Amino acid sequence: MTEPLRVLLADDQTLVRTGFRLILRADGIDVVAEATNGAEAVEAVRRTRPDVVLMDVRMPEMDGLEATRRILTGAPGEPRVIILTTFDLDRYVYAALSAGASGFLLKDVTPEQLTAAVRTVRTGDALLAPAITRRLVQRFAQRGSDTAALHRDLASLTPRELEVLGLLARGLSNAELATRLHLAEATVKTHVARILAKLGLRDRVQAVIVAYETGLVSAGAREAAQQSTEQT
Repeated sequence: MTEPLRVLLADDQTLVRTGFRLILRADGIDVVAEATNGAEAVEAVRRTRPDVVLMDVRMPEMDGLEATRRILTGAPGEPRVIILTTFDLDRYVYAALSAGASGFLLKDVTPEQLTAAVRTVRTGDALLAPAITRRLVQRFAQRGSDTAALHRDLASLTPRELEVLGLLARGLSNAELATRLHLAEATVKTHVARILAKLGLRDRVQAVIVAYETGLVSAGAREAAQQSTEQT
């Protein structure tokens, strides 16, 4: 990861693009292209091959959701996509995460959070830390929903992997998982990697979505788990 990080900005608001461009370039991140709608974003990705795309979810002509679907086709070398939104609980954002986006940011993000997010997803990690992501999944993931973008059979997972997936979906970090399961953190990372590989998932965001859509975890499970921990 010694080469400059290459980013594409897709947003129909000039001021948003300008502000983000200045912030990214000030931190040594190269903005290789900009787009004002989803169609332009898809074309620009094919032309410039960025590492990360900052994608507005609501744009004219083609929205960020459809653009994300067209960009994330499973082909080698495809970029990571971060969804930009004004609203923290948006059905379009949930659908984009299901389609393979690596996370999302609110447009009032701080400069430090923006650059950290871009660098985080570039390494292959997902923007899953904020509790907002879990609330988003809880609100819109519906078992058997016609709009569900992820359909996975959990039968391939071992009992331990199912346990790890369930705790991961409740928002626990690798360190918290290691403590809860009395395992080394490296072992937890191995379990997570195997879960992603077996289910054909891009990252932890999609793993969380699968856990809710399959019914492995339901809304309120985290709170119940916390209460149980406190009582013990």
